[in-house]
Amino acid sequence: MKRLIAAAVVAVPVLLAAGFATVWFSPSAQDAMLRRVVAANMAFNDAVLDPEALHVVLCGTGSPMPDPDRAQSCAIVYAGEHVFVVDAGLGGWDRLAAFGLPVGNLTGVLITHFHSDHISGLPDIALNSWASGRSEALAVYGPPGVETVTAGLDLAYSLDDSYRIAHHGEDFFSAEGANYRPVTVEVPDRDTGVTVFDDAGVTVTAFRVSHEPVDPAYGFRIDYKGRSVVFSGDTKEDSNVTVFGQGADVMIHEALAAHMVDLLGEGLAARGDRRSKVMYDIQDYHATPVQAAEVANEAGAKLLVYTHIVPRLPNALAERVFLRGVSDVRKRGVMIGYDGLYLRLPAGSEKIETIDLR
Repeated sequence: MKRLIAAAVVAVPVLLAAGFATVWFSPSAQDAMLRRVVAANMAFNDAVLDPEALHVVLCGTGSPMPDPDRAQSCAIVYAGEHVFVVDAGLGGWDRLAAFGLPVGNLTGVLITHFHSDHISGLPDIALNSWASGRSEALAVYGPPGVETVTAGLDLAYSLDDSYRIAHHGEDFFSAEGANYRPVTVEVPDRDTGVTVFDDAGVTVTAFRVSHEPVDPAYGFRIDYKGRSVVFSGDTKEDSNVTVFGQGADVMIHEALAAHMVDLLGEGLAARGDRRSKVMYDIQDYHATPVQAAEVANEAGAKLLVYTHIVPRLPNALAERVFLRGVSDVRKRGVMIGYDGLYLRLPAGSEKIETIDLR
């Protein structure tokens, strides 16, 4: 028996080495392995296309502050025939691709405001939804000024678009699909919710939030088959999120932990870094995790998900510090969002399924 065990101990490494050598030196074996890898990574996540549920995936839960674990602001909502991206920060498309999420039938992009971390990834989403089959101009809904943003992007990428059309042909890349179609959303006052979109059972409502000096800045609510999700956009604690988030199944609310950002400001100031001023300034137009929990409670939201996380949370201890005081306000129905959080809300139910796509 000892001899058999000894032989096995010797044989296993030999077999592994032989297998490695076969792959290392054999192009056909390498190609076979690569085909399996490609097949495993090319599948679409078709579950989000089920019309009997409202599907929400977070594709960016970060901020302008660098964070290797979080892309900038981005979410995607699948509701029957329609698909909306909510904000399009840098890196959002990378996450959508990594999670295998289909975008060829993208209905439009909803922009809450024009800070760079909410629009800088828009060209990537435009290009890849175009390549995936979108043949009409990409509708971009946003506050007044959206026409300026889209005109600038049209101009900046006009040469790139022409090269792709010339290379692949108009049958593949339609000329119209290269364009943006700005839809200016006018919300006249804080008391008014404006229906941005209403078709095939999907309703999108825009409302004003407080993010001065950014004005106007919007939040969005999406309703479908009796289920609902509300996005606060960037805002300080605002009663309007409560009003327009009434009874929402999911509230996705930005959050900045002021007690942690103060420490960052102190650290920057100690080394003479002028950006310490930014750390103090940003606190007056963002909500803290506790304030967002209070808003969710007043709205009666079933689940509160934090996004636009400031500062970076590299470990469990940082997350605990970020949530300090939240449990005193809201005992349950709270989670820190992350890139790849998939929320499935079946029609005719109060269930909220959470799935990790990472």
